[in-house]
Amino acid sequence: MDPVVIPILVAAIVVVFLVAATVRVVPQARRYNIERFGRYRRTLEPGLNFVVPVADRINTKLDVREQVYSSDPKPVITEDNLVVNIDTVLYYQITDPRAAAYEVADYLQAIDQLTVTTLRNVIGSMDLEGTLTSREEINARLRAVLDDATGKWGIRVNRVEIKAIDPPHTIKEAMEKQMRAERDKRAAILHAEGERQAKILTAEGTKQKDILEAQGTQQAMILRADGESKAVELVFQAVHRNNADPKVLAYKYLETLPHLAQSENNTFWVIPGELTEAVRTVTSAFGDQATAGSPVSGQPQERTEAGGDGTTAEGATPELETDPTLALDAVAAADEAAKQAAVAVSDAKAEAQAAGEAQTPGRGRTSGD
Repeated sequence: MDPVVIPILVAAIVVVFLVAATVRVVPQARRYNIERFGRYRRTLEPGLNFVVPVADRINTKLDVREQVYSSDPKPVITEDNLVVNIDTVLYYQITDPRAAAYEVADYLQAIDQLTVTTLRNVIGSMDLEGTLTSREEINARLRAVLDDATGKWGIRVNRVEIKAIDPPHTIKEAMEKQMRAERDKRAAILHAEGERQAKILTAEGTKQKDILEAQGTQQAMILRADGESKAVELVFQAVHRNNADPKVLAYKYLETLPHLAQSENNTFWVIPGELTEAVRTVTSAFGDQATAGSPVSGQPQERTEAGGDGTTAEGATPELETDPTLALDAVAAADEAAKQAAVAVSDAKAEAQAAGEAQTPGRGRTSGD
């Protein structure tokens, strides 16, 4: 090998080494702390940077993005002497790489210990129930203390969150029983309120129903009474206008008697005293029609003027000559009317007694004769 080539190769290698040692490329969101002969010189920003070979060296490489740090559960004693384990999550960001590298030896450990001591101070002034229900207050107080302490370390604490609060197992069981009892109480109250509201609505509905039924019954009775009044008035006018014979009225009276015992609830039926009078009227009506017939042809009757004592001028009592056939017809008609009245009365009594088998049967009484 040519002796001239060897020095050239050596010089080229030295130049490449010097260039490589001089140029430093820093990625985005990274910061490099440069020391010159062991003393902090400057912090390299992202991009292409040049340093003095051999004299300058990179001490620390830091990530300035926001980072998350989750600590292990730490036991903390509350004001009512209960031990709870609390997990915290810390969101922080390096704002000053020089202070983060030279003001504290291990900023993560320092933040962790500071979080534990602050939690014990804050939780120590609260009872268990306050600890479980005051997470926002604990987070705010933790952030205030950590932000104030880590500011000189070049670190900004953006957020502190309590991830979990674990009370002892016995306390968990007691809390579950308490919550179960509270839920049962609320359920019983809601059930009672529902029953109360249902009873109120039912009572209001029953009241409204009774009112409507009473109003309907009232209107029906008024309309029925009005109709009966008009019907009686029309019948009364018709009777007076047509000048009905008392015999016809007596016959209609007998027709109405069987309807008196048609009701299912009738157990006592009174036979009116006018029944015999009506039967007598109908009987006499049929008898008058029979005797009022014209005399048989071929057999004229001769009458003489009667004296004051009811005898004829010759002193003999006159005898009316009647047709035996007409007399028999009148008697048969009267007997038939009496039989019909008796049958109607017996039917009415039978229906009344059959309807009142479950009760004490009434005794019919007749008045008049």
